[in-house]
Amino acid sequence: MDYKQKIDVLERKIHEACARAHRDPGEVTIIAATKYADYTQIQKLVDCGINSLGENRADQLVKKSEKVKGDPRWHFIGHLQSRKSKMVVPIAEYIHSIDTISTLAKVGKEAAKIRKVQKVLVQINVSGEASKFGINPQEVDKFLTEGEAIEHTAIKGFMTMAPLTDDRELIRNIFRNLRALLQECNSKLDGCSLTELSMGMSNDYQIAIEEGATMIRVGSVLFK
Repeated sequence: MDYKQKIDVLERKIHEACARAHRDPGEVTIIAATKYADYTQIQKLVDCGINSLGENRADQLVKKSEKVKGDPRWHFIGHLQSRKSKMVVPIAEYIHSIDTISTLAKVGKEAAKIRKVQKVLVQINVSGEASKFGINPQEVDKFLTEGEAIEHTAIKGFMTMAPLTDDRELIRNIFRNLRALLQECNSKLDGCSLTELSMGMSNDYQIAIEEGATMIRVGSVLFK
C-alpha cells in the first residue's frame, strides 16, 4: 500500500468515527508522528498532502525540519526538557507536552527572543500511570492560572496518552475524562477558552475522535 492509499484509508476511518460522533471531519487534524520515519518517508507523506508533522526529539526536529521541503507545520509531541526549548520554539507551531511551569516559562523566554507567541498544550496524566509524564488533573486549575501569566505563550488545550491496553472502554474513559476536564475549565475559569484536545494514536485514534479529539498523533498507520 502506498502513502496515498494509507492516507485515504486513514481519512475514511476518520470520517466514519466523526459520523458516529456527529462531528465534522474538518475538526480533526492528522499529525503524522515522525519519530521512526526517515526524511524520504516524511517527504513522500508531505507530497501526498499531510501538512502537520509531529516529532518527539528536539535534535531530530531540527534536522528533519531542515531537510523536509514544502511548508509543513511542525508539532513537538515528545517530552520537552527546558534546556532544549531554544531548539524547539523557533520551529514548532505547537508544543504538546508542557507539564511544568518552569518549562513553560523557559518556552516563553525563548519565544520572546524571536517575538513569537508559542502555542502549547498542557499534558495531563489522566490514567495516573507512573511511567507517563503530565500533571495530575487536580492540578490543572492552578497550572492554568499560573501559566496564563507567562508572556509569549498561549495555552490552547490539553494532551494525553492512553495506556497500551486492549481494554477499549478504559481508553474511552480516559479520553472522555480529558474532554470533560477541558469543558470544566472553560466554564469555571475566567478568560479560559481552550479548544484543542490532542489525544489518540495509531491504535486508538478512532475512539479519541469519538470522544472529541481535535488532533490525532499517528505514525505506524502511515509509515508501516
